[in-house]
Amino acid sequence: MAYDLIVVGSGPGGYVAAIRASQLGYKTAIVEKESLGGICLNWGCIPTKALLKSASVFENFTHAADYGIIATDFKPDFGAMIKRSRGVADKMSKGIQFLMKKNKIDVLMGMGKLNAKKEVEVTGTDGVVTVHQARHVILATGARSRQLPNLPQDGKKVVGYREAMTLPEQPKTMIVVGSGAIGVEFAYFYNSIGTKVTVVEFLPRIVPVEDEDISKELEKSFKKKGITIMTNASVEKVDTTGAGVKATVKTATGEVILEADVLLSAVGIAANIENIGLEAAAIATDKGRVTVDKYYKTNVDGIYAIGDITPGQALAHVASKEAIICVEAIANKEGKYKHMPEPLDYGNVPGCTYCVPEIASVGMTEKQAKEAGYELKVGKFPFSASGKATASGAQEGFVKVIFDAKYGEWLGTHMIGYNVTEMIAETVVARKLETTWQEVLDSIHPHPTMSEGIKDAVEVALGEAIHL
Repeated sequence: MAYDLIVVGSGPGGYVAAIRASQLGYKTAIVEKESLGGICLNWGCIPTKALLKSASVFENFTHAADYGIIATDFKPDFGAMIKRSRGVADKMSKGIQFLMKKNKIDVLMGMGKLNAKKEVEVTGTDGVVTVHQARHVILATGARSRQLPNLPQDGKKVVGYREAMTLPEQPKTMIVVGSGAIGVEFAYFYNSIGTKVTVVEFLPRIVPVEDEDISKELEKSFKKKGITIMTNASVEKVDTTGAGVKATVKTATGEVILEADVLLSAVGIAANIENIGLEAAAIATDKGRVTVDKYYKTNVDGIYAIGDITPGQALAHVASKEAIICVEAIANKEGKYKHMPEPLDYGNVPGCTYCVPEIASVGMTEKQAKEAGYELKVGKFPFSASGKATASGAQEGFVKVIFDAKYGEWLGTHMIGYNVTEMIAETVVARKLETTWQEVLDSIHPHPTMSEGIKDAVEVALGEAIHL
């Protein structure tokens, strides 16, 4: 078959690229080796949030008395939680199938790769290879759990995120190696339903990409929940010959042996750039990622790459935006779209972590802003002073805002607490519009809400706090 555009991979980058291309009049196909929606929808973003919701509901039961409710004889049903999570993922995948039909996109099931002619070869599950031509090919093959030589994953005792959400039974004890978003989300989930969890982090603090104040607050919260935190620690080797797993952990004071039923390796991701024909098509890579320009064109005409296989942040919403920019840039050059899209500002990408308390941030941390030479105005407003948070029983955490003292530029926001992932978009939009602190204060925030904590934090930064 011949197409205008073929997308290889159907995750949040791939399927969005295919839909946008179809909307702009391109005859489009998408290649997927497993399930439409990719890792994010089937094994990442969506099913993990379903598990975290189950954990949150169970936690609410344990604190029911705080809200004047008597709840007795309740317990977590691990199997039912897993089943619900898979059901949510399956429903969403069927939704992508519907979108493909709605937009008249051909779905080519199988393993896709480029050949020397820049054609896409698709090897189906039956082993039959079909060859498809396209004027444009977008590679969106995503990423997988990164494996370290000293942490070989066997899928049973040493697992990645995929196995962690479909374990046959709830482990009594778990070691989580790595404290990024994946690590802390699973640490929270399993701890909340009764698993004894230990988090091992190589760097000096957990969630190390976040502002230092966020790291301190989350560590305090996790320790209060009974999670053991080990920082400046590294797993040197694992022994799975016994009933569970034994991990040798190197710390500043020497080696310790940790024992658990399961060890979750959450040490990052590796881009899926192998066996997709990069070498055959002579596509350039650097440090395990495909090299692209600001419109995601590779060094080879007609071949593009988006999402986790490119150098930007490995986030679903980044992949989706890259997809739209890529397709609209192609269409503009061919007279199918009225203007060139604006390149993505990677300095204004929000990050969200869905453990409890949630974390949301965008822009510079306080340390980064100082290192960049800014004179700062920093405000922190604790949710313990928020009426909505107090009424909701969610007083944990705070909002922290960072401004340039000279011009009032909003440099960053860092939040930890209940539902903060729903609040961060205000800062993203405001920073895009080059909003200053005065414009934030001139915009009414509804009361009582958690979101008015942003306005309160700005008041703190200016020394004008009303509610502190």
